[in-house]
Amino acid sequence: MNPRETMTRKVHAALEREPRINIHRFPIAISNADGVVLLEGELADVAAKKLALDPAASVGGVSGIVDRLRVVAGERRGDGAVRDSLARLLLESPEFRNCTIRSHTNERDDVLRTAADGIGDIEISVADGIITLEGHVISQSHRRFAGVLAWWTPGRRDVVNSLAVRPDYEDRDDEITDVMRLVLEADSQVNADQIRPNCVNGVVMLDGNVPTAEQKRRAELDAWALYGVTRVVNRLSVTD
Repeated sequence: MNPRETMTRKVHAALEREPRINIHRFPIAISNADGVVLLEGELADVAAKKLALDPAASVGGVSGIVDRLRVVAGERRGDGAVRDSLARLLLESPEFRNCTIRSHTNERDDVLRTAADGIGDIEISVADGIITLEGHVISQSHRRFAGVLAWWTPGRRDVVNSLAVRPDYEDRDDEITDVMRLVLEADSQVNADQIRPNCVNGVVMLDGNVPTAEQKRRAELDAWALYGVTRVVNRLSVTD
């Protein structure tokens, strides 16, 4: 067996050990060259997508990961419909009311709202279900919340959050905790009052009680959707 085949087998074994990925139901194509591993496939949710990256990167000899993993869309929708849905979420969100919102289509920019003295400028584009956010916002929290709205958009297969923060500043765990609270409050499918989030070194911990297993799962997916989160520890108890 040549070294490339050996590395591919080791990466496959590492992914197989992570039960949340389930590579038998959601196969991942693995290839590598010069120590750089390419992962391709469709996974169940954002948690599985992000959980696949660390085990692959931890294999000896792997020097980099090319992430072409996508998430199975809850419903198949055209790129225009995905883009319009996200635009509505951003336009209706109080957090972005002073932000210019643009939609990029076929080399054309449509300005959906102009904020002359606003807190940012966000451009939305969608290709093959992959949402890309570009432009700038005033804080890491705004960047993260925009990314979560993108993950909530029906029909999306992946989110590329390329928003810059101006002025830039050092990221902090307490800010991740604050935006996690905001996300939970904005998610109509969970009861935020029953959940206590906290973040330490990029790891989000969820404590509290929720009435259903689906709310427990949904809260964890909300945490994984936050940009920069490296791990989620879900200690929520189901009371029903």
